[in-house]
Amino acid sequence: MNSPAFRQHSSHWGAFQARPQPRGGLEIRPFDQDPAPSPLLGNIPASLDHPARLGRPLVRKGWLQDGPGPDPRRGHDSYVEMDWDSALDLAGRELRRLGAGPEQPLAGPLPGTRVFGGSYGWASAGRFHHAQSQLHRFLNCAFGGYVSSVDTYSTAAGSVILSLVWGEAFRMTRDHPYLQELAEDTELLISFGGLPLRNTAVSGGGNSQHSVAQALDRAAARGCGFVSVSPLGDDMAALPNGDWLAPRPGSDTALMLGMAWHLQDKGLADRAYLQRYTSGYDRFLAYLTGASDGVAKTPDWAAAICDVPAARIVALAERASRVRTMINVTYSLQRAEHGEQPVWMALTLAAMLGRGQLPGAGFCYGLGSIGNIGKAPMDLPLPTLPQGQNRVPDFIPVARISDLLLNPGAPFTYRGQTHHYADIRLVYWAGGNPFHHHQDLTRLAKAFARPETVIVHDSVGTASAAHADIIFPATISAEREDIGASGNDPFLIAMQPLAAPRGEARDDYAILSALAQRIGCEAAFTEGLDAAGWLHRLYGHAQATLARRGIPTPDYEAFRQGMVLPLPLREAEGLLRRFHRDPQAHPLATPSGRIEIWSNTAAAAGLPGHPAWLPGQEWLGAAGAAQHPFQLIANQPATRLHSQLDFGATSMAAKQDGREVARLNSDDAVRLGIASGDVIRIWNGRGALLAAAALSPAIRPGVVQLPTGAWHAPVDLPGLGWVCVNGNPNAVTSDRPASGLSQGCTGQLALVSVEKLAGEAPAPVPHHHILPRP
Repeated sequence: MNSPAFRQHSSHWGAFQARPQPRGGLEIRPFDQDPAPSPLLGNIPASLDHPARLGRPLVRKGWLQDGPGPDPRRGHDSYVEMDWDSALDLAGRELRRLGAGPEQPLAGPLPGTRVFGGSYGWASAGRFHHAQSQLHRFLNCAFGGYVSSVDTYSTAAGSVILSLVWGEAFRMTRDHPYLQELAEDTELLISFGGLPLRNTAVSGGGNSQHSVAQALDRAAARGCGFVSVSPLGDDMAALPNGDWLAPRPGSDTALMLGMAWHLQDKGLADRAYLQRYTSGYDRFLAYLTGASDGVAKTPDWAAAICDVPAARIVALAERASRVRTMINVTYSLQRAEHGEQPVWMALTLAAMLGRGQLPGAGFCYGLGSIGNIGKAPMDLPLPTLPQGQNRVPDFIPVARISDLLLNPGAPFTYRGQTHHYADIRLVYWAGGNPFHHHQDLTRLAKAFARPETVIVHDSVGTASAAHADIIFPATISAEREDIGASGNDPFLIAMQPLAAPRGEARDDYAILSALAQRIGCEAAFTEGLDAAGWLHRLYGHAQATLARRGIPTPDYEAFRQGMVLPLPLREAEGLLRRFHRDPQAHPLATPSGRIEIWSNTAAAAGLPGHPAWLPGQEWLGAAGAAQHPFQLIANQPATRLHSQLDFGATSMAAKQDGREVARLNSDDAVRLGIASGDVIRIWNGRGALLAAAALSPAIRPGVVQLPTGAWHAPVDLPGLGWVCVNGNPNAVTSDRPASGLSQGCTGQLALVSVEKLAGEAPAPVPHHHILPRP
């Protein structure tokens, strides 16, 4: 018997081919043009038939019996299994009750002002079966719009400040070939937050060529130096000419200020560059020298805060001033209180060093945070599903979901403006898992108790699904046909289905089309097309664009048989190169048209008008450290994408008996009587979790590192209260915003206590037991 043929597919962590195995599962073969395929591909086979998969619609028993309304039983209630027609009819009637329908008013309040349309998620690399886009299109048709979210948990504080002082961050970081310049021209890379290759395995929409490690190796081979500034010694690969500085977590801004003071004091700041390309340096200088506040930001001052010797701060500043230096800052630094400041200060430090007009020098935001940052930009807009017009003006900064649900009508500030939270009656979520990516999960559970109805699409029984009233089982990417494409990834990939849908699962488009039919909006939502028709249309748009550039392409029927089409790279100068060539003719998208070291908008929002050291409440120098003396670093995992496919083979291999592993410094562990493999309790006033201990010299003393992504499983333990036994760090992280300017997420850092668990540890909760089912 002939073996089944390999079929082409794509994912957020890479393109691949796969074929069914005789005894179930998939045989995976990475894309042959990927120089460093991601080990995360090993998680995919378990996604097809894991017991956590959902196969039929579920309705929460309390909601079914008592009707819509706030309910603290969400998260603890049982579910009733339903056939599709009954569940869709039930949901359709509820949407109608809340105002959905084909006739929405042209003026006055829309029913969508009471609907929150989720935030975002990583449900699929495909351009059509992108759950967020599907849901938002549906809500625009059904309710005239929805309360939306802006920014991301990963980048909010950094993106907001950069939009004011540098330009739109997403565009700027994808408009310049940083990796090529690093490989060929950079003489010293200083990366605040390190440059962790684990993060570069992933990019939204696809990452068919993992090229960061290659760029680092090429740079090292010609003698480039590397400095990783991180509390974690393995946040950068071991490279020749590499160095590690381990400041107290959250103190990077102080370290940079110490470097900046030395550059200014010794006449090493490039005043010609500052004058031509920046504005506001003299106002910052008054702060740096202490003229404005009486405190000079000397290396000795910085050393007392960041716990890096002043001599090393001076040496790094001197070294950076002599060579072509790239200053990079990862997303991790801005996921903290005052997260705007290290990003802004890194940009300022790079400007003081000058040479930003030279290849390989200057500032980069996010290299080492996501795989496609730094690649050469594309010369083709991606095919995307049109979402229609959202006519509801209300929004929230993305990390304010608990505030939205708990405080209807309350004011909040964003970018210097005051807004008010909407009064939400319906939460509709598809393609995301807020009980993974949000902070202070006890507070989030209270927030999810408040709406009248919560509807979720999910393929598996996550903690988010366990807080829903109606759950529609969705297919996964491997069960659908789609078109894979991503910004700065040079291929258009035919994503062929690899398996039949699990049970009765349906794709999001089919679910929403059925609901649209029940509320009278089917024609507007579908435009008369099924999924295959939409894929033909989206491919046709890309085909027409390529044809205008003189690039021939096959028809869709040929493409969908498993083709991978190379896409053109942009050859024209990017924004930064044009700006440095002529800042008057090609200004940045800032009020002055230049890099803004002083920002009137930031000052008007209550922040210092320049980068500054602003200590937060959750760092080792804060008063709270007396009670909770460890700094938790809740960073991104190496073995999965957020919480996605946590049950996959690669992810499970990194756990201990199914429980997440936390690393701490060997000396700290000895002092606490903790050995490798012991179960430890990590806690503070917000909650507690259990993790397996691992001892490591790569962890700075006073730090415990635990990756995000373990599925939230709170259990009421005798004498300890509610504890996440699986090891989700967001049981203890803070929901405090970065600032009133950005309202960004602060989930990277938290003050905690650590102890060896006394007595026998409870077993972790298996993935298929997170959601109670019939």
